Amino acid sequence: MLKSQTSFTNRVDLLSQLTKNANADSEQKWDVIVVGGGIVGAGILQEATRRGLSALLIEQQDFAWGTSSRSSKMVHGGLRYIAQGDVKLTKHSLQERELLLKQAPGLINRMGYYFVVRKSQFPGRFIMGTLLSIYDWLAGIKDHKFLNLQETIKKFPGLRTDKLKGTCYYTDTVVDDSRLVMRVLQEAVQAGAHVLNYTKAKTLLTDPNTARVIGVIIEDTSQDLNDITDSKSNESLTLKSSVVINATGAWADRLRNEVVNEQRVRPLRGSHLVITEGTICLDGALTLLHPKDNRPVFIYPWEGVTVIGTTDLDHTENLDNEAKISQIEVDYLLEAFNQTFPDKEISAQDIISTWSGVRPVIASDNNFSKNASKEARTHSIWADNALITASGGKLTTFRLTAIEAVNAAIPWLEPDQKNKYSQEGHNDDVFTNSPSEQLFLNHPNIHNYKKSWLQRLTGRYGNNAALILQQVNEKENLIIGNTQFCFAECRWAIKNEAVIHLDDLLLRRTRLGLLLKNGAEELFPALYCIFQQELGWEEVKWQDEVMRYNEIWKEFYYLPKTTLMSSKQD
Repeated sequence: MLKSQTSFTNRVDLLSQLTKNANADSEQKWDVIVVGGGIVGAGILQEATRRGLSALLIEQQDFAWGTSSRSSKMVHGGLRYIAQGDVKLTKHSLQERELLLKQAPGLINRMGYYFVVRKSQFPGRFIMGTLLSIYDWLAGIKDHKFLNLQETIKKFPGLRTDKLKGTCYYTDTVVDDSRLVMRVLQEAVQAGAHVLNYTKAKTLLTDPNTARVIGVIIEDTSQDLNDITDSKSNESLTLKSSVVINATGAWADRLRNEVVNEQRVRPLRGSHLVITEGTICLDGALTLLHPKDNRPVFIYPWEGVTVIGTTDLDHTENLDNEAKISQIEVDYLLEAFNQTFPDKEISAQDIISTWSGVRPVIASDNNFSKNASKEARTHSIWADNALITASGGKLTTFRLTAIEAVNAAIPWLEPDQKNKYSQEGHNDDVFTNSPSEQLFLNHPNIHNYKKSWLQRLTGRYGNNAALILQQVNEKENLIIGNTQFCFAECRWAIKNEAVIHLDDLLLRRTRLGLLLKNGAEELFPALYCIFQQELGWEEVKWQDEVMRYNEIWKEFYYLPKTTLMSSKQD
């Protein structure tokens, strides 16, 4: 098995080795193959590897390509779940929130939330205060309070004062969700796991006599297999394993339907608008009830911009295509902002970017008849003849889902695997790789960096943070624009984090494509030099990647064409 202590699995080498084994009819067999490279798949891979199992993760697109790079960027307990009676989910979520805060500061950060209270509104101050008391008690903290009318107006200049009574303050946290996935994957790789992005699980491999799942047939979708193995593009490879764990989220029914004919996952779309921080300055999240349907909507700071979200709609589009915001959602979110801050009214011209994600919610009935926003956010685990499926749940509770999924794999392991496997092998550490300031002691110019920025870097990259600063020139450590990203991070990701396409870098390894105007095209000249140096990209390859990226960004991370046409006419 191939190992690396700093880089992700070398994709070229691993695919070549897998191809050679397949051609030689090798008896190589993985203990676990995880299908799905989002946060749940990453957590399962980490948990399986920690328990001594040989594990491989494959992802059809890029790591965190689906839901796990398109969430609302919140690691939270889910205050509304208390109101819905699901105290258990809230308790588990809050415990995990506090654990993540402790173990990954700089990646997960506590932030103030302010719930707007108006006359004749439900919930009002008393009920909201009661819910927050329970919320804090479950979390083991006490930081909620009420801001009166004057305090609220001072905190949020321009806030509509009609029927305004004040705001209920509490705390939750924000995260770079995609970097959380990468950090967990990095931990798994350093523990001996292997990962492959742009690798499709074409079909399950089953025993013809027992129908037991015994592996997967995979297909490389990176469009560069010719350069890797001298084989034909899209060639299939057969991989054997004792158990396959399906962690494909909103896509879970598709793979599971090869074993069980049942539809359990209800894909729900949530969309967000991104505007410049200068449009409105917030140091916390404003939580309001939308005037149209009374759904909670957040306006909050994130990575140097302001985000407005989210929606909650059934996603009926093809799941193989990236989710994108609709005109109805744009109007809905603009209405929420403009009615809240009438003196700061915004339009399509103020929007830098958008993103939409598809939540894998477990449906309460086969007809999907329940109101989408009232569906439970709990996860489910199914064990079907050596195919373990994990879906649903929340970003916050990925570790708990992973532990349960790996436990469900125990009965399907071979006897010798069970001997080396410990059901009690997991612990409460999300990250064993918990860096401290000691990492940077040998860096000659460490005094040039803010402590908060160094904490941010270590939160995202663990012990690799020191290497990022050591292996580049000082200019690449400079902050890019109003973001907190630097070119040193770009170089590290390109070299060490399985970047195949330009969009992998700008939309997931970093979030520069969401934070800078026009998809961060101002960075293209500098990025071309880095891609050329680290991956050997020539001019033709670079231009192809720029074209691909621009098409993706305009179609799925900006505004609908109808919005743009209307904006130009205005």
